[in-house]
This record gives sequence, C-alpha cells and structure tokens, in this order.
Amino acid sequence: MADDPEVPSGPIATATLIGHDGAEQAFLETAAAQRMPHAWLLSGPRGIGKMTLAYRMARFQLSGGGDGGLFGGPDSLQMAPEHDVFRRILAGSLGDLQVIERTLNEKTKKMRGDIVVDQIRALGRFYSMTSAEGGWRVAIIDGAEEMNPNAANALLKLLEEPPENSLLLLVSHAAGRLLPTIRSRCRHLALRPLAEADAMAVLAQQAPEMDEGERLGLVRLAEGSPGRALAMGAEGGLQAYDELLKLVRNLPELDFAAVHALGDRLNRANNEAAYRVWIDLLRLWLSRLARGGAGLGGMSDAVAGEVALAGRLTGAVGLDRWVELWEKIGGLAMRAERVNLDRKQVILSAFMDLQSTARQ
Repeated sequence: MADDPEVPSGPIATATLIGHDGAEQAFLETAAAQRMPHAWLLSGPRGIGKMTLAYRMARFQLSGGGDGGLFGGPDSLQMAPEHDVFRRILAGSLGDLQVIERTLNEKTKKMRGDIVVDQIRALGRFYSMTSAEGGWRVAIIDGAEEMNPNAANALLKLLEEPPENSLLLLVSHAAGRLLPTIRSRCRHLALRPLAEADAMAVLAQQAPEMDEGERLGLVRLAEGSPGRALAMGAEGGLQAYDELLKLVRNLPELDFAAVHALGDRLNRANNEAAYRVWIDLLRLWLSRLARGGAGLGGMSDAVAGEVALAGRLTGAVGLDRWVELWEKIGGLAMRAERVNLDRKQVILSAFMDLQSTARQ
C-alpha cells in the first residue's frame, strides 16, 4: 500500500483506512448528489481510522470537493499533502475547521473526564460566524460519547437548527452512549475492524521491529484495531495481558499482595497511560470471556492458556454475571476518570468484584 500522509492523530493515522472504502464512497456519492447532511456519525472501535476519515471528509468539504477524478468528479477523499487546505489544516491555521475533544483542567492539570457544555456553546458561536473562506464551516467532535449531559443537550439544540453550509463530524468509540435523538439526526457510518491478516500487515508496516508472535498477540487483543494494537504495544500491553491472566488464573482465589503491588505501580504519577491500558485490557478480557463462552466467534489464545481459562470460568458462572461485571467495571472506570479517584482503589475494587463474581 502506498504511503498516504495524514494529519497526525497517532502512529496509525494512515494505514487504518484499509477496508473503509465503502465509507468514503458513501460520503462522495452524497456530496456529488448535493444532499450533504449537516451531521455524520463515524462509529467503531478505537484505532481503526475514524479520525483519519473525519479529517479526510473535512479537507474534502473545505477544499470545495477535492482534486477531481477520472471524469471531473472526485473518486477519492485523498488529497495531496502539498494542497493548500491540507497544509493549513496541518498547521492549525484554517479558521473554518474546529476540533473539539477533552481538554486539560487548569486547576488539576489533568485531562477532564468529559467534554463540557462551554465547548459545545463555543461550537455554536463558531457556526454562527461567516466562513473565513466564503464556503463551509466544519467541526469534528472526537470522542462524542464523552460529552456530559449538559454538553449533549446543547449539541442536540444545535442539531435541531443547523446553520447553512455547516458540517459536523461526530467521532465515537461507543455510539450507544450517545443520546438516541443525537444519533437520529446524523448520517451514521459504522466502521468495522480490520481482518486479522490486514491488521497484521499494518503492524508489520508501522512496527517492523516487532516479532511475528508479538504482532499476532496484539492484533488478537486489539480485535482488528491496528491503532489500539500499537498503543497496547507501546505500553507493554501483551506483557500486561499475560500478567493479568496469571493474576486471575486461579479465580476465585486471588493473590492480593500481587494485586496491591499492581495498584501501587499504576498509581504512580508517570503511569497514567499504563493504568489506562490495564483498565482497557481488563474489560477486553471480560468481553472476550463472555463472547467466547457464548460461542460468538472462534476465540484464539492471545497469550497461552486464555481459552482454557475462559472455558473454566464461563462453565462455573453464568455468562450474564460476566457481562454485568464488564459493565460495572466500565462504569467504575468512567466515574473514576470524571472525579479523579485514586487509581489503586479502582484496581482493588475491580479485582474484588472479579473474585466476588467468580465465587457465585
């Protein structure tokens, strides 16, 4: 696959568009028919190229329709890096594009747990202004499900009366958490993860220093998301998953000395990224456990012994209990992020809930 430079939104920004041709084509056909909806929802797992696609859509619309195709109409959203719009977006100097995401809390010096209402109100002011270029105004909300209730309601009001020549691109890793009324006002493109072979090819391109076994393990853990696999790899995700499986392999018995040591390690000031990987891996393991136990897709070992452990645990405890635990730990992690709970307490609570579920 030829290189395709993109706005840098992570190390996988280019290659994850493999298999997204249908999404690009849907956008192109809509633009060609001059029936552009005011809002698009791009959903799917983390790391599969949703932000890359959003930037492509934004560049296309802000450039007035791209560079043209075989018969005069564009046949791709791809834009040369030398294009004026591409360069200005990359430099952050194009006034008709706004990107909204979680911001730093100036008081705590930590990332906010959600997108707040003031950011959405600022978006309304952005749309009410005249385009600096005389064309469209485009906004991207990255992690739209992270809007708090007030922000979501403010966005809904904006969607009910969209300004002319305005385009809103909602990027969501969990579209089910968005208000149904927001989803209903968007054209929805659900992006699928890559096939294992395609994801392996992306990792081989992006991380040639990895050996084949590590790439395979990360791809299986990331379930077709190369961006997620690379993020896990950067934080030692495969080794962490192996450590997790060793901690839970004797459930309902737990080595709480080891769990406390893990909590202390992840609670250090410079270990926030590793903590996030651990929470992600814990929920991922529970998800794989439940889906494997339900016979939804063939489960393969990401690390040795995973399938056998899943069989033992799902045979002893009903699947509904594991699904409930997956939801509970996800809710705990979200609350912890919003109110800056002690990371060690989150880890301890999660493992105690694991033990309690296994004993049932």
